[in-house]
Amino acid sequence: MAAPEVNALLKRGKRTVATHFKSECFRKSGNKSLHEFMNYLFDPRNKSIDDVDVLDWCRWLIAGGVTFDEFSKNVRRYDNAVICGLVWTANFVAYRCRTCGISPCMSLCADCFQAGNHEGHDFNMFRSQAGGACDCGDVSVMKKEGFCTRHGPDRQTQNFTPPQDLLVVAEIMMPRIILRLLHHLRDNSSEEMKDTYQLDMQDADQFLTFLHTLSDMGAAMRKVIGQALSSNALYKELTEVTLLPDGSNSYFVDSQKRYNTALNNMTTPKGFDEYETMPGLSQEMKHKTLLDELTFWMVKYEFPQKMVTLLLSLLPDDNYKEAFTRAFIRHYSRMTLVLINGLNRPAISNRVVHISVQLFSNEVLAVKMVEEYNLLYILIVSLTNMLESILTESSLQDTQSNFHMVVDCANIAMKEHCYWPIVSDLINLFSHKAITIKFLSDTRLVTMWLDLLSYLQGMNLNNRELSQHVEFESETYYAAFS
Repeated sequence: MAAPEVNALLKRGKRTVATHFKSECFRKSGNKSLHEFMNYLFDPRNKSIDDVDVLDWCRWLIAGGVTFDEFSKNVRRYDNAVICGLVWTANFVAYRCRTCGISPCMSLCADCFQAGNHEGHDFNMFRSQAGGACDCGDVSVMKKEGFCTRHGPDRQTQNFTPPQDLLVVAEIMMPRIILRLLHHLRDNSSEEMKDTYQLDMQDADQFLTFLHTLSDMGAAMRKVIGQALSSNALYKELTEVTLLPDGSNSYFVDSQKRYNTALNNMTTPKGFDEYETMPGLSQEMKHKTLLDELTFWMVKYEFPQKMVTLLLSLLPDDNYKEAFTRAFIRHYSRMTLVLINGLNRPAISNRVVHISVQLFSNEVLAVKMVEEYNLLYILIVSLTNMLESILTESSLQDTQSNFHMVVDCANIAMKEHCYWPIVSDLINLFSHKAITIKFLSDTRLVTMWLDLLSYLQGMNLNNRELSQHVEFESETYYAAFS
């Protein structure tokens, strides 16, 4: 039951209440009543995540007394993003300019390509296979000569500092909004409910759409979301709960238990024990931010499209991009198991590549992650584990004396190319000279790579048919070479 003060506020108009809370944020008494109202608004015991009225309250409160459209227009005035960052999914038509590109994975949206000067350049239009994001303005991915006038360090700028009161309510509400999403993900996380994960994400569709509309407001709002996601102090404050004597917070204690159960039950690939003393290779997982936990649920729920595009849409904020890259790498080994065991393997593969290509195309960031987290080891150990889990006896020459093991091309991991995202990430990383040199100078890494290649030597042996011809080639024949 809502407190009397909350009941009184509910009887007033949403615009009036939003104006009241906005003015309260600047009083010495603080914003205690706003937090109490959010306790009511985001209580999972009484309000479902797709409650339309709750989302309408969120729009009014964040807007601070004006309509949400007016607020959105005001926030967009302070969009000082250096990078375009427009995110698209599969089958989107984009451009790639090899004259301007530093990374082979660079891509541009149509607006930025047409607004830039690419006359006489070696460019092509392509239909995106896995999705992507516009790199216009990113000096680590393309030359500044190819930037449009709206993006890049030399773009035309104005006074892009938003007034203090514009985003003050958003800054207070954002951590609680994200926490409400986490509670929903925790509530539906048991292994018995795995087949309903897609339905659970459909329930959260309107909630995620609301977060997308906030991100679409530009750099000022993306910074607010990014800070809420990457704050250690906020995560500790929001998730460390102790059962009260009256048991009134038992739901939140149980929610934390469900999260810990899901975290402990998520399996990790074999092979990492040997390297656990190396930085970044320990498989012990401890989340420190809302972003860490949200990344975990993204992997657990098998990369829901809307969650993936939301997290990617925030990448133009450099601080957030580094925080998300760290979170993604810490979950990388677990992600490789989802590539094989997921319900929709082709879609999962595309979405994994959609993320990693944005993170590993930046050479400075990629080199930093290779040095701090031994990223090359993570990728190669994960790939080795995937191949070693599908080995079969080699049928070359005398099978009695031949102890060589090869990958089984009839296995689903090969037939559906589950290894492709990891190989794609390695190719992306090796496009950076510093990382290639580091790989070749590490004897242990090169040996691991050659051992991995030996599993492919003599795979899918084909014998010449001397009597009746095979009417149709087997699928494994194509899996071995495609």
